[in-house]
Amino acid sequence: MPALDGRRIWFAGIGGAGLSAYAILAQAWGAEVAGWDHNETPYLAHVRAAGIPVTVAPEPDGAPPEFESVISTAYAGRIPGRSRAELLAELAGAARSIVVSGAHGKTTTAGMIAFCLDRLGDDPSFAIGGEIPQLGGHARAGSGWFVVEGDESDRTVAVLPAEIAVITNVDLDHHATFASRAEVEAVFGEWLARFPEARVVRGDELEPVEFPLAVPGEHNRLNAACALAALELAGFGRAEVAVALGEFRGATRRLEHRGEAGGVRVLDDYAHHPAELRATLEAARALAGDGRVLVLFQPHLFSRTVHLAQELAAALALADLACVTEIYPAREEPLEGVDGKLVVDRLCEARPGMPVGWAPSVEDGADLVAGAARAGDLVVAAGAGDVDRAVPLILERLA
Repeated sequence: MPALDGRRIWFAGIGGAGLSAYAILAQAWGAEVAGWDHNETPYLAHVRAAGIPVTVAPEPDGAPPEFESVISTAYAGRIPGRSRAELLAELAGAARSIVVSGAHGKTTTAGMIAFCLDRLGDDPSFAIGGEIPQLGGHARAGSGWFVVEGDESDRTVAVLPAEIAVITNVDLDHHATFASRAEVEAVFGEWLARFPEARVVRGDELEPVEFPLAVPGEHNRLNAACALAALELAGFGRAEVAVALGEFRGATRRLEHRGEAGGVRVLDDYAHHPAELRATLEAARALAGDGRVLVLFQPHLFSRTVHLAQELAAALALADLACVTEIYPAREEPLEGVDGKLVVDRLCEARPGMPVGWAPSVEDGADLVAGAARAGDLVVAAGAGDVDRAVPLILERLA
């Protein structure tokens, strides 16, 4: 367990999934912690529950006296201090670490590993990019293995020490950072070369597990294969891991069932890349049975949309009805001529006659899909932005 006794750490961007988890761990491991963010986020409830003081304001006042600063990627270059990757590398290097990276499935795979370790009596520490309801959140400080996600999007995974390194898959997802899939592969190669002692799990070398899972979809069978391989390397038996994996019910916003109204089930999902969207809709199709699959999709990032509009449309064509909203910009500035209608146009070309909607706002999209849904249908709100806001609106409209 890393020892941070006597350290004072101020986190800028503490409301994000990553920094909120690191702050909770740092506090548990002996540091005095405080933080700032520019708005409220769901993760701040966990931060405050840990006894960490948080300031929410449009601009930070700066770190308190004698505090070191750790800065979220979102504020890098704007606020002086250490990067989140530097702190995470310090934590991972001081513990027995299982680092999970890859283009898709990181959160679910890391959640599976942490959940199994917990069920098998290991008392893990973990910092995961999404809530794991069965574990009570997205971060915990324990005495066993440390399970953490490694981010390839900004290349920071390359600095994370790992005893077990998991690469779920390799894909080109972040077009503002990488020019090709080969560049992404090179980052993982750099990571493994820097830590040659790491034992490596490669998802593209594994077959999907065949035992029953509580989470649907072929992609989750592949995620489970990665988790199983990592846990076997950690010294656990295949049979006991399989039992624990079968009890894992998933992370929030990963085909998460959010409610039912008027005979219509509504799911929330984080899918934002064509491969993820395809996997989500294939799993939704199996869940829907004889009912239709309706999807409300919010594109994420201008750079991703302009490069992958055709592929996003091909994935959305798996649904029976699709509605696309305006792009969620996240950290990017708008690109001239790039908006959600690019995906709509490509979808109309890919599947002529398919019911397709364009909704500039999430609220408009919620009205459209709710108005089209009928008993027996399955509605999926998909995207990495704030499209989850549509879920209660859809349920309210259907009631």
